[in-house]
Amino acid sequence: MDDVTRRSWDRPEGASFEDWMKSRVARVSDRAYDWNALKFQADFDPKYRRAQKRFIGTGGTGVAKDTNVIPAEHFTLSNMIIPAGGEGPMHLHTAAEEVFFVLRGKIKVMVEKDGEYFETILNERDCVSVPPGVYRGEINIGEEDAIMMVMIGSPKPVTPTYPPDHPLAKVKRG
Repeated sequence: MDDVTRRSWDRPEGASFEDWMKSRVARVSDRAYDWNALKFQADFDPKYRRAQKRFIGTGGTGVAKDTNVIPAEHFTLSNMIIPAGGEGPMHLHTAAEEVFFVLRGKIKVMVEKDGEYFETILNERDCVSVPPGVYRGEINIGEEDAIMMVMIGSPKPVTPTYPPDHPLAKVKRG
């Protein structure tokens, strides 16, 4: 397979199955929070200071050269730490959904499109999915650092399929 048709999930030539699968495991202990990914925003205003810990893909922060991630074609997955009182400024992604899943803390999420505005509070294990083209921002309204899982991806993944011998392989989807 040449570089033009090679996808991020393709098994590297000559790699054992075990080595290939090990390259697709991302452990929290093997990565550090990157406080520089969005430093330009914190330099503008310290309230925007936050950090990213990347797991799959390099995320929407513009860090393209992180080699300590599982490569991905259609989505990214990272953790964002937001100090108490800190915020992520309103922004949008024109062609991708963005999901915020609160792992720790309390986050106020604001969304806006065409003059219409909505906000909600997310507590631990709450999440929101923001469609493409909708502005979104978040503020840590808790008293400790908040941690969110952030996923950015294409709006419609392909429907999964099952192994031919699995009982669900024969079930027709409505």
